[in-house]
Amino acid sequence: MKESNKTPDRADETRPANPENGRNRVPVVWAVIGLALTISFTWVLVQRSTAPAVQAVVVYCAQDQVYAEPIFADFEKTTGIKVRAVFDSELVKTVGLANRLLAERERPQCDLFWGNEEMRTRQLAAREVFLETNGWAGFGHRSRRLVINTNLLQPASAPGSLLELTNDTWRGKVSLAYPQFGTTATHFHALRQLWGAEAWEAWCRALAANKPLLMDGNMGVVRRVGKGDAWIGMTDSDDIFAGQREGLPVVGLPLGPEMLLIPNTLGVIRGRPEQPERTEAVQKLFKYLQSTQVTDWLIQAHALEGADTGPTGTLQVEWESLLNELESTSEVLNGVFLR
Repeated sequence: MKESNKTPDRADETRPANPENGRNRVPVVWAVIGLALTISFTWVLVQRSTAPAVQAVVVYCAQDQVYAEPIFADFEKTTGIKVRAVFDSELVKTVGLANRLLAERERPQCDLFWGNEEMRTRQLAAREVFLETNGWAGFGHRSRRLVINTNLLQPASAPGSLLELTNDTWRGKVSLAYPQFGTTATHFHALRQLWGAEAWEAWCRALAANKPLLMDGNMGVVRRVGKGDAWIGMTDSDDIFAGQREGLPVVGLPLGPEMLLIPNTLGVIRGRPEQPERTEAVQKLFKYLQSTQVTDWLIQAHALEGADTGPTGTLQVEWESLLNELESTSEVLNGVFLR
């Protein structure tokens, strides 16, 4: 009779494993590891592709490109945040960028405004272009000054006041930028407050009648004076330093109570699409541009004269009144100086 259950051969229990079986399991292990790595790598790629990317911070910049670009490059290197700067021409500069911001107010295309004077920034703030809280700030200062050609005129013989520029002595010898734009505009608007509307308008008309050489920008004024085409100019301190670097025989003269101090300004634009990464990047740039590091660099480059509010005894502006009179003052300037 045949047995239904066979007792296993004990020799089978001690028989060594077939080495071929181990080799078959090795590729399986590596396949599992490879699959896990592939899944992990794919997950990382998906996370990166679905996470909102930090776009470049768009800056409308009225500060001179030669000064601004190295600062933006340093910020990009330090933070990894890209900056896309939009500059404007020397003629329209701040006013051109300000008008662009006003035109885009309903659909802003810019994150941050870097102005090189105060009037247009305050105008934009009054029109609610910037954030309501911590929306704009000023930093550092430069100044409006007279510039003279030292080969043609000594400081002791130069006018001591802007009022003297209308004298017949200086007929055809004075240069200035068009007073509808940039820091020249701010200076003219502030002088109206200082002298009163009637005296100021009379001075503007007398100055225009004295045949000044009108230029597209303040650096053009310095070069015109440096070449001797004009003896005296109204310009900015940073442009005078730039002229001296070019080897022009020019020097700047202070103006006492007629000397306007000009801060750089920054404004964070309101109304941009909500994106936490963008907001954080803009705030980083906003704070960075106000840092001691940036101010010191601009002072060393002579783009600014100092980090503080500047010397006392200079032209003080009542900004609310100035902005209320902005249109009427501009109309007078257009009527007198546009040809």
